[in-house]
Amino acid sequence: MKMLRVARPSPRAEGGVVAAEEASSSSAACLAASALRGGGLVALPTDTVYGVACLAEDSRALEALYRLKGRDPGKPLAVCLPDLDVLHRFCKVQVPEGLLQDLLPGPVTLVLERSEALNPDLNPFTPLVGVRIPNHWFARELARICAAPLALTSANPSHKGSTLDVTEFQELWPHLSLVVDGGPLGDTHSPESRLGSTVVDLSVPGKFRVIRPGCALSQTLDILVVKYGLTLEPPGS
Repeated sequence: MKMLRVARPSPRAEGGVVAAEEASSSSAACLAASALRGGGLVALPTDTVYGVACLAEDSRALEALYRLKGRDPGKPLAVCLPDLDVLHRFCKVQVPEGLLQDLLPGPVTLVLERSEALNPDLNPFTPLVGVRIPNHWFARELARICAAPLALTSANPSHKGSTLDVTEFQELWPHLSLVVDGGPLGDTHSPESRLGSTVVDLSVPGKFRVIRPGCALSQTLDILVVKYGLTLEPPGS
C-alpha cells in the first residue's frame, strides 16, 4: 500500500507543523478532502511541481489562495479535475475527443471556454478557464473524492520559483490546513524540473496559442500540429 506523510500545519508551532503521520493513500486523500470541505488550503504533489488547492466552489477559500500566494488578482487560477468524463460539465469543448485523450491526464493545462457550472467568483474577469488533469494519482483521487473541481496553483509565493519538495515552501505551511508530502517530484538541481505544466489555449476552433511553454511543449506541439493539424497562433495574436 502506498504511504504518504501528512502534516497539519499551525502558525503557533515551531516550523509550522503540529502533527505529522504516515497515512495510506486513501486515508491521506480523505484527510485532504475533509480539509478542503472545511474551507482550507491543501498542499499536494502533482505530475510537475507541488501545488496548493482549494475547492473552486468556495469563494472565501479562493480569496485565501490569492492572499497566500501574493498573487495578482487579475491572474487566473486553473481547475483540477479527476478525469475527462467531467470535463464537458465545466467547459465548452471545441476540439476532438481524441485530442483530449492524447494530452490528458498529463503535464498540460488546456485553456477552454468555461461553462456556467463553475463558480462565477473563480476568474470572473475571463470567459476561459485552464483545466488540469494531472498524471498523478493523488491529485486526481482528491478531486474525485471531493466530487468538485479544485482550484489549483503552484506551491510558492508568486515572486518565487516553483517547488519540488515540501521543505521548499515551508514559509507557506502556517497558512495551510494540510501538507501532503509525496516526496521529491524531480531533480531539485535541474531548472527543467521546475517548469510546470505546458499551457495552451484551445478556445478557438482549429487554432491554438501557447501561453506557457512549460515542461511538455515538444510532445504537445506534435499532437496539436502534426496529428490534428491545428494552427499555431503567434504570440500576442
